[in-house]
Amino acid sequence: MPNVKIFVDEVIYPSCRGRLPAALGPILDMLCHDLGVDRPACQLAVMPVLAMPGLPPVNVEIAIMPRPERTRAVLLGVSTKLREMLGAATGAQVAVRVTTLDPETYIALK
Repeated sequence: MPNVKIFVDEVIYPSCRGRLPAALGPILDMLCHDLGVDRPACQLAVMPVLAMPGLPPVNVEIAIMPRPERTRAVLLGVSTKLREMLGAATGAQVAVRVTTLDPETYIALK
């Protein structure tokens, strides 16, 4: 279950707003394939935000449950692909952060 939050600086949001929806389907397909999850387990959200000048205008936070096959190398690969896909869709620098959740304390009601 990846929970993906995509924060886009409100300064660039209007210029990439039209391209972002088209990028979400391929992004979701890549996440499902590379992380071994089904679509209903995923959550993607795009939010315009007030970002600080000089920092990446697009920031992505991924929270995911750990699995043995989700090695550091796999998560780095997913992060790299995600950065490239969102960079193409926004024309901006993208920063990606991944956090693995504690299965003992994580609760999700759907």
